[in-house]
Amino acid sequence: MSGLVLVERDDPIAVVLLNRSKQLNALSDDLMDALVSSLQKLDGDEAVRCIVLGGSERAFAAGADIVELADVGPIDLLYARRVERWDAIRNLWTPLVAAVSGFCLGGGCELAMSCDLIVASETARFGQPETGLGIIPGAGGTQRLTRAVGKALAMDVILSGRTLSADEALAAGLVARVVAREAWLEEAKRLARDIAARGPVATRLAKEGVDRAYETTLGLGLEYERRALYLAFASDDAREGLRAFVEKRTPEFKGR
Repeated sequence: MSGLVLVERDDPIAVVLLNRSKQLNALSDDLMDALVSSLQKLDGDEAVRCIVLGGSERAFAAGADIVELADVGPIDLLYARRVERWDAIRNLWTPLVAAVSGFCLGGGCELAMSCDLIVASETARFGQPETGLGIIPGAGGTQRLTRAVGKALAMDVILSGRTLSADEALAAGLVARVVAREAWLEEAKRLARDIAARGPVATRLAKEGVDRAYETTLGLGLEYERRALYLAFASDDAREGLRAFVEKRTPEFKGR
């Protein structure tokens, strides 16, 4: 299983790559187990302040492993808690940047949407083709895609099988940046380093605040934001960041 994902450490960032290139990184149970295990291990390491998740130039992930799914019954699917793996990734504390090149379909699109933001190659194609197989997206596709791009476009993608180009995904709000074909991974790493250079406590609190805006009401989100601000001000990082600004130097954040 360890060969199903490749992990590269370059503190303060880490890069995790899906490694089933012959199958276009189809998301088998074993691959998802290895991925979740690797990400959770990195998430528990204070030296890692941002993680990049990618696939290959040809495919981030072309979807679920259909051969595997074809023989699974509904009760097996329930007991296997398969889709909860996407929830585990969404619940990571460390900021997670998806580096997407080529196909990003079905469970792969849901995996990218489980990350905090997406950097897309100009070759990227996003879609949720499940209804063509007689099933529906089940790892957040109907919910996260709708929140990201709106009801009309989500209906088009999910019901008709339409795929979105990188530029369409950018215009719709699904991705944060579109880069040249050859820059998909390096740009994601650069963005991760920019994130990692900022205050770790503040970054994680801000990440959760944006998630609250995405998932709850304005009132509850504002209540969280105010409390998170007070918590950030109580951190050593805040004292260091504010002093460094006054003293015109680069802050040295400790994540405390």
